[in-house]
Amino acid sequence: MNSYHLNLPSLTTSIMRVEPFIRAIKELHILHPDRYHDMLVAITEAVNNAIIHGNGLDPEKPVTIDVIATAHKATIIIRDAGQGFNPNNVPDPRLPENLMREGGRGVFLIRHLADDVEFVVSGPGMSVILKYFY
Repeated sequence: MNSYHLNLPSLTTSIMRVEPFIRAIKELHILHPDRYHDMLVAITEAVNNAIIHGNGLDPEKPVTIDVIATAHKATIIIRDAGQGFNPNNVPDPRLPENLMREGGRGVFLIRHLADDVEFVVSGPGMSVILKYFY
């Protein structure tokens, strides 16, 4: 088992550091390229949500990414220092009344691009736990 950690300030420019961090983790390259891409999109979306919605773009509030890679599974934990939210209250973006709304697709994407997803209020803050099995 190997663990990796990245600490980011809550700035939109921090998103640019996510992909190089993930690409440097060799154990993740075992995933099929399509699944690897899905993983990158899900992680980037979760970090983006943590920066903007969780921490309200407050650079004093960190967003952390922890990756735990084993022989059969990758667990990615994205944490913010915000108030948390109930993911079950996020409207389904596929419903006609939500099709033209800006935003609201991130949680949907994350849920569909990971093998397993947990949203955990970890006061203060929220943790999104993504799992990929290989």
